[in-house]
Amino acid sequence: MDASPRAEPAISVRDLVRRFGDVEAVRGVSFEVPQGETFGFLGPNGAGKSTTISMLCTLLQPTSGAARVAGYDVVTERAEVRKRIGLVFQDTTLDDYLTAQENLRFHAELYGVPRHQTAERIADVLHMVGLFERRDGLVRTFSGGMKRRLEIARGLLHSPRVLFLDEPTVGLDPQTRSHIWGYIDELRQREAITMFLTTHYMDEAEHCDRIAIIDEGRIVVEDTPERLKQGIGLDRVQISTDDDAAAIDALSNRFALSATMSEGAVAFYVAQGEAFVPRLFAELGVAIKSVSIARPTLDDVFMNYTGRTIRDAEASSSERMATNPWLRARRR
Repeated sequence: MDASPRAEPAISVRDLVRRFGDVEAVRGVSFEVPQGETFGFLGPNGAGKSTTISMLCTLLQPTSGAARVAGYDVVTERAEVRKRIGLVFQDTTLDDYLTAQENLRFHAELYGVPRHQTAERIADVLHMVGLFERRDGLVRTFSGGMKRRLEIARGLLHSPRVLFLDEPTVGLDPQTRSHIWGYIDELRQREAITMFLTTHYMDEAEHCDRIAIIDEGRIVVEDTPERLKQGIGLDRVQISTDDDAAAIDALSNRFALSATMSEGAVAFYVAQGEAFVPRLFAELGVAIKSVSIARPTLDDVFMNYTGRTIRDAEASSSERMATNPWLRARRR
């Protein structure tokens, strides 16, 4: 008996490139997202995440390569793509002088939601994000978290097949971020939808079925969060010493370990970190002020594949943008 045909991916990307003058913001990325999956782009600001999402949403034309979303080409079938996607931007695009309900009604008109379904659909999405009781409130009176929830509701209003979330909780406090993710996880179960999100927050990436780590416009690794962490297989050890340069040299020469400076401390990876620490104190030859040991995290995965943490990468990206007006204008 023949196997059933494989469903077309919700998103299919092949060798996608985007240049801004001499700056190559996206450098030949390729990946697929199956239908119903939550897929994340994890990387620092300036890595190419938002540029990629802009191309997939038909807001920016690729320099080269190809991409299909919901079965349609993002260049030659832009209108068909736009009918089938929802988009939550980094920056709010709501009309502050309208009510929550009026914002959604205007969106329903733009996307051709049948009028006999509009009221019910607006009520459904407002209930989903916990804003039904504030449906007649002016958006300018809403908190940042409430506005973000309303934008998610708007992105879902026309029942898209793919929902794009570009840094969905950027600028929000940790508690509000947690609440937003509660709503996103709930809608995953309620709506048969594929989600593509970009983030530089490790805890957000943990919500994804799969993630692709992107750095300097390239995908460096792609898998489930758990498998990526398991692939490290080593504990991360950080030490503060009287002479960090000498400590790095000693770790290389005496222990055959590769160490780097990360966030003001000497960092390296080793199996069974707790058992290794006594030997470290006895044989390093440099006074150790403090030591910490941690099981592998997604930041460790990022460091393993790029040689730096996301925080370090964002710092270097900020320095480049501070001296390059073109990069500042095209930071994503």
